Amino acid sequence: MVIGVLEFDLAIPGNHSLKGKRSVLKSFLARTRNSFNVSVAEVDFQELRNRARVAVTVVGSDRRRVDSILSRVVEFTRAFNGMTVLDHFQHLL
Repeated sequence: MVIGVLEFDLAIPGNHSLKGKRSVLKSFLARTRNSFNVSVAEVDFQELRNRARVAVTVVGSDRRRVDSILSRVVEFTRAFNGMTVLDHFQHLL
């Protein structure tokens, strides 16, 4: 069994409220779940209106498959409108 974890530090520029942040993140979280069949959640910076830390996890039996899914999630996240990836970290367990 292989567990893959991605953590993203995100900036949400031009956002002036937590309500606006939730709107952007809600869309991102739902589309990520539906597109890649992964678990995803905001895990830090909930009180900040223009920052977020999001974790994505996937479990599989093949290391290459898990790595491939996580790579596609990184590309998807970098291209997602309304936010900017400041940094990301990947862990395979």
